[in-house]
Amino acid sequence: MSVVVIGLSHRSAPVELRERFAFAGETIPQALRALRDAGLATEAAILSTCNRVEIYAATPLAPDAAFAEFKKFLVAHHAYDGALGDELYTLAEPQSLQHLFKVAAGLDSMVIGETEIFGQLKDAYELAFAHQFTGARLNKAFQRAFNVAKHIRTATNIQRGSVSVMSAAVELAEKIFTELAEHEVLLIGAGETSEKTARALQSRGVKKITVTNRSPERAAALATELGGQTVPFERWPEAFERMDIAISSTAAPQAILDRATLEPLMKRRRHRPLLLIDIAVPRDIHPAVGELDNVYLYNVDDLQGIANEYLNLRREEVARCEAIIAEKVAALLAANRHSAAGGPR
Repeated sequence: MSVVVIGLSHRSAPVELRERFAFAGETIPQALRALRDAGLATEAAILSTCNRVEIYAATPLAPDAAFAEFKKFLVAHHAYDGALGDELYTLAEPQSLQHLFKVAAGLDSMVIGETEIFGQLKDAYELAFAHQFTGARLNKAFQRAFNVAKHIRTATNIQRGSVSVMSAAVELAEKIFTELAEHEVLLIGAGETSEKTARALQSRGVKKITVTNRSPERAAALATELGGQTVPFERWPEAFERMDIAISSTAAPQAILDRATLEPLMKRRRHRPLLLIDIAVPRDIHPAVGELDNVYLYNVDDLQGIANEYLNLRREEVARCEAIIAEKVAALLAANRHSAAGGPR
């Protein structure tokens, strides 16, 4: 029994493809059950974020056979009828464990060293654990990965500079609007990503924030925390008349803003520049919106350019982190072999 990984990420596939394979949170337990019932995995966890979709599994199958079946599962589950090649990566031990540790530590993220992925990976593991889809193999692997990630954060300088998608988004806003204090911001979606983005904006001088969310209670709660105001979700397009920046991060299955909706609103706002940052996958904002004059639309892949500016600052730290991970993975594999041989755990 070995741990394998199959998935696609911002490193291998564009957002147009990643959004086709994204899992809605409420569908993950059913997908995990299907994997187990089909005999593909005795243990499994699914990580689905704006930047990656990955299946971590302990499988009784040989790696090549397992990967072929997992690929069929992903294609069938998402009713995907296109070609799929190198965009989908497959990893067996020890590379699968090294990948898990790197993801937990933020070393495989768009912004190297960011910490948001740690929470997302932990949530994915806890969901699988709560529904009893993990066992000794994945429990040990994930717990070690979390411990190593914490060690890396304290023992290295990997977090120097911009270390999250949210802070990268804020830096992008500063490139469009040099002084943020005079500009109004609309948050479409009141989840954790929206909250962190709003706080990052406030740290750079933003004073006026409006929040909209399908749950008015959640919107009101976040607006209160931020000292902002709310707008009903069914009326948020009207807010564009006074907004300069909109950051969208909902869990909608398809675009909630298209060109036909925004075009007349741009006329009403006299075509003042409008910055739209879409950090949702699937995307909240249709790409055609970016064709409008004075509209600057960026998605999660566009943030890669900002992330790359910090990569050179971290290259030496990345090497140190990878050395730590290699050592810890070797120790985990040795412990697994010892356990399999009947030694004390």
